[in-house]
Amino acid sequence: MSSEQKTFIIGVLAYPNVQQAAVYGIIDLITVANSFKSDGDADLKSVEVCRIEMNELRKRRQYSAIIIPPSLTARLSDEEMAPIVAWVKQQHQRGTLLCSVCGGAFILAKTGLLDQRPATTHWAFADEFRKLHPQVLLDTGKLLIDDGDVITAGGLTAWIDLGLLLVERFLTPAIMLATARFFLVDPGRREQRFYSSFSPSFAHGDQAILRAQHWIQTHYQDPVTVVQMAEVSRLEKRTFIRRFKKATNCNPSEYVQQLRIAKAKESLELTRHNVDKIAHDVGYEDLSAFRRIFYKITALTPREYRQRFSIY
Repeated sequence: MSSEQKTFIIGVLAYPNVQQAAVYGIIDLITVANSFKSDGDADLKSVEVCRIEMNELRKRRQYSAIIIPPSLTARLSDEEMAPIVAWVKQQHQRGTLLCSVCGGAFILAKTGLLDQRPATTHWAFADEFRKLHPQVLLDTGKLLIDDGDVITAGGLTAWIDLGLLLVERFLTPAIMLATARFFLVDPGRREQRFYSSFSPSFAHGDQAILRAQHWIQTHYQDPVTVVQMAEVSRLEKRTFIRRFKKATNCNPSEYVQQLRIAKAKESLELTRHNVDKIAHDVGYEDLSAFRRIFYKITALTPREYRQRFSIY
């Protein structure tokens, strides 16, 4: 290697209770990617990947990128997070690319570096994340959000998508594709919306909104209106809309659409009914409107969704 070449160093943070599969998986993926450099790639920069232990945070080693993987257990306490947060902020000030996977976004958000910026985490953590970090522009529909100097990945195994993105950035698209083929993974950009399920909160403590939710659950296939929902809740319309949004994190119309599409997804997975019947059964008379809303929520057409997830 010539003295002019630079080696990119990617560090994977092994904090307490980190998901070991993610740590070792990322290391394996980057190592395999490096193996695809051929003799004709002599001018390519090299990428090294290493595991960063907690006792190494005091060292002043410079990283090109650091990755904060998920954890399979409870969140770290503020006391446990403090040295990690301080170290991550220092790395960012030195020009390090910051990356998180799944629940690792909670640590990254604690630095304040995600404030007023788009980010993602696992869709199941969305409510908890928004409560703790309302200033972050959270989008759990995305599996990967590349915001330049910060990259967040959503799912528990989204370290694969993140790893491929880093290979593409630090090496070449060709090496990224070769790596994806080796691991038998789709190199195309996936989205969490393919996999997320609609899980509305019923434990918010607002009894008026809870009445409306229970009513919607049994009437979603009907021509439901906001006026009807407000009447069921026994609230004035504007008050109902405000309190509904606060309790469920979406407006009443969006809630009904999400519930209908969730029911449609179940039918696509578990039955052989045609799309027209499924659309009608969940409350859509206009098939084109159903297809448009289904795609907006899932990023897949009904046919594509069935091909991916049907049990038949």
